[in-house]
Amino acid sequence: MSNNSASASFSLPGLAGQSAIVTGGATGIGRAIATALVGQGVKVAICDINLAAAQDAAAQLGQGAMAFVMDVRKRESVENAFEQINQEFGDYSILIANAGVSSMRPALELTDEEWDFNFDVNTRGVFLTNQIAARRFVAQGRGVIVNTASLAAKVGAPLLAHYSASKFAVLGWTQALARELAVHGIRVNAVCPGFVKTGMQSREVEWEASLRGMTPEAVIDDYIRQTPLGRIETPEDVADVVAFLCSDSARFMTGQGVNVTGGVYMG
Repeated sequence: MSNNSASASFSLPGLAGQSAIVTGGATGIGRAIATALVGQGVKVAICDINLAAAQDAAAQLGQGAMAFVMDVRKRESVENAFEQINQEFGDYSILIANAGVSSMRPALELTDEEWDFNFDVNTRGVFLTNQIAARRFVAQGRGVIVNTASLAAKVGAPLLAHYSASKFAVLGWTQALARELAVHGIRVNAVCPGFVKTGMQSREVEWEASLRGMTPEAVIDDYIRQTPLGRIETPEDVADVVAFLCSDSARFMTGQGVNVTGGVYMG
């Protein structure tokens, strides 16, 4: 993690000894979240459709992490993975629904397959993992959920209309679920990252450069220009906020879509 990461500098209350699930945890933001939580003394189940990548991440994190295969689009896959996690960890109390995909194309050229793929992973995946975990959280009387939304969930993004729509849906679901689960003492929040340096961003930069007739370097420069804090975001910037939301320090926060954008969006 970066040297300025909150999880590396102090302990957040209420996290040590807990167990968490991180979907899409093998790479990018998910891996940074898993790293931050392990650093806080949390046992982490790294769930990913790519089991080999999840195993690599778990090996890097050591005894505080285990790898599980999961396809968030399929209820049976989620249920099976969650049951395996429960057998290994006992009751888990934190869910980070982070798995996500993107593609890029002008709205009038989108195919049904592109629309469905984005919604199946980004929205249905959040629905399934949240619902299945929340049923257990209600039964055990405690739990925290954090969903990964996006800057594109706050401002419609050209060339990403389908992705934006899927992430707007994540925020709507997060708010509604938070209201329903508040009576049980279960908090549900979302984070909205901006221009984060990940493998997904690298693909998007190439796509955007091609579609806009720019160089990839010019696209990155444009991202930085839009960011008041003046740099590209790192996965650790997001991970530290997620760890905070999981902790008792955020005990009176629910239903929020927390912007972690370096000031690209303020509102």
